[in-house]
Amino acid sequence: MTEQTVANPSLSEQEQVRHDKRARLLDEGRPPYAITVPRTHSAAQVHANWGHLVAGDETQEVVSVSGRVVFIRNTGKLCFATLQDGFTMAETGARLQVMLSLAEVGADSLESWKADIDLGDFVSVTGRVISSKRGELSVLATSWTLASKALRPLPTLHKELGEETRVRQRYADLVARPEARDMVRTRAAVTRSIRETLHADGYLEVETPVLQLIHGGAAARPFNTHLNAFDIDMTLRIALELFLKRAMVGGANRVYEIGRIFRNEGIDSSHSAEFTMLEAYQAWGDQYSIAAMTKTLVQNAADAALGTRLIDTPAGEIDLDGDWEWRPVYPTLSGSLGEEITPETPVERLRQFADAHSVEYDPAWGAQKLVMELFGELVEPFLIQPTFVCDYPPIAQPLARTHRSDPNLIEAWDLIIGGVERGTGFSELVDPVVQRERLVAQSLKAAAGDPEAMQLDEDFLAALEFGAPPMGGMGLGMDRLMMLLTGVGIRETILFPLLRPGS
Repeated sequence: MTEQTVANPSLSEQEQVRHDKRARLLDEGRPPYAITVPRTHSAAQVHANWGHLVAGDETQEVVSVSGRVVFIRNTGKLCFATLQDGFTMAETGARLQVMLSLAEVGADSLESWKADIDLGDFVSVTGRVISSKRGELSVLATSWTLASKALRPLPTLHKELGEETRVRQRYADLVARPEARDMVRTRAAVTRSIRETLHADGYLEVETPVLQLIHGGAAARPFNTHLNAFDIDMTLRIALELFLKRAMVGGANRVYEIGRIFRNEGIDSSHSAEFTMLEAYQAWGDQYSIAAMTKTLVQNAADAALGTRLIDTPAGEIDLDGDWEWRPVYPTLSGSLGEEITPETPVERLRQFADAHSVEYDPAWGAQKLVMELFGELVEPFLIQPTFVCDYPPIAQPLARTHRSDPNLIEAWDLIIGGVERGTGFSELVDPVVQRERLVAQSLKAAAGDPEAMQLDEDFLAALEFGAPPMGGMGLGMDRLMMLLTGVGIRETILFPLLRPGS
């Protein structure tokens, strides 16, 4: 059957030409999308096996290679092309030159190459491995096969893609920029390192529900949805915590999950509405044991991603092998303000400090919330080396245990590196009576219109009433860890970030 093509005004001239070529190939009985093609070696394997060849060397070794055409030069009796291979965990997406000569492939095959192949097409080339007269490792073709016809032109590879184009067309970004491919490979290495470290320490990886009847585990605004099968409203999870703790109640001593989290909040260079979180819980632990494990996780991730624990940043060099200092909130804030701040400091005085330092606040905030806001604005951005900020006011973490030596504080920390929070951890609250009091207080805030307040989760409280061991727990933002290790914004660390609709 003959395929007809009609000029489409929505197509560019290049796209129309490619559509016409596709139709012609079908008319001639030559499939533009092959099911399978010859492939014996990756481009990286050819470089590894024959990279020692010098200019003019020829071998009798025949290989079949395949990849995307990213450069093409058709000149008379000899055509040149560069194939870019796909990337894997072990291979970066190497490039390899192929050469098609009249003497080797014949006139018909050479003319078909010139007529059929465009930049962006996938092809397979079979031939001998040689080094060109200019010393370029090459495959001198004896035959070739079109594997997949590209109907849109490639981006100009020698020109910088704008950031907006990079994130909207990540598929093009991956073709054009080695840095984009490296980010995917680095993230995979970091995720694997996290899993290997936890596995070696006896942690079980589990999966918990994404759709939840009651959102909890963090102070955040959820995404709401509706389950038609049960005709009930549900939310996407804002944290992993409450179901992981249920597993601990059931007898799991160490559990973790790496999962997607959804928070219907602001999006900027360090926040995404959809992101990836690691949460881990250890029975018979506390904030100190879980902090030690978190330190090991971050250090091992740096080893896997960078091969070093020294990270250069605009704020200075970060030494992950240095001291990970513990800094209590109130004394540290006191040092910044030049006046002692305690849990008894009146809210009026805290407002005066906020006004003096141009820190915005809601007049309805209490003293604890103001302390956290002042700390976040005046202290946190200047904590460059790894720091566990600890001894928070209770409002910071309704699921953390009251401090063992001061009832006005909780046993919780935020890990700050490079002036940015990377994770949090605490001695977990397992007293069901106190936990109910805190969740009731949260539910009253929710009823009063606070969109970030947690709801009363009776099933979770029932689990705690069944009995839970003392435990430490932590959460680590995987995207923010990647930001630390690579020095880029959150949109670059996420393969396909959530974006505002646009062209």
